[in-house]
Amino acid sequence: MSIARRICVGVLMAVSGAGAVGAQGVVMERNISTQMARTIADAAMECTQNGQGTTVAVVDRTGQLRVLIRGDATQLYSVELARRKAYTARAFRRPSLEWAKRTEGNLAGQRMLTDMIPLGGGMPIAVGNDVIGAVGVSGTGGQEDDENCAKRAIAKVADQLK
Repeated sequence: MSIARRICVGVLMAVSGAGAVGAQGVVMERNISTQMARTIADAAMECTQNGQGTTVAVVDRTGQLRVLIRGDATQLYSVELARRKAYTARAFRRPSLEWAKRTEGNLAGQRMLTDMIPLGGGMPIAVGNDVIGAVGVSGTGGQEDDENCAKRAIAKVADQLK
């Protein structure tokens, strides 16, 4: 076999192999759109009259803030609470109140993780078993009220999460 032919065969093998390797390295992931995040945030703001005292944060599948709405007359710390509730719900793929109860005992060390907060008001947003984001609500009157508000807000887009 000539040198030119060996080079051609080698190049062909390398190119065909590179395509197969590249295809294996592509990951397709669902994520919450900005529009859906805005719809959820707007719906959560309806839990109190004119969003008075309420803050809503929506994070994407990576826990990054997608939308934040801070209503009038909110507490100084409400932005941080809402964001961390959403982040906690996203990270653990469960409501933040459920996670808070779960970590009261042997799992208490998880509470030391950065940005986690053991308070209710965070709800994951999922398409089937794939969590694409989360919403955190603060200021509706208590942890259970915040969580119920988050559930109602997600219910507004339930038809798009199938």
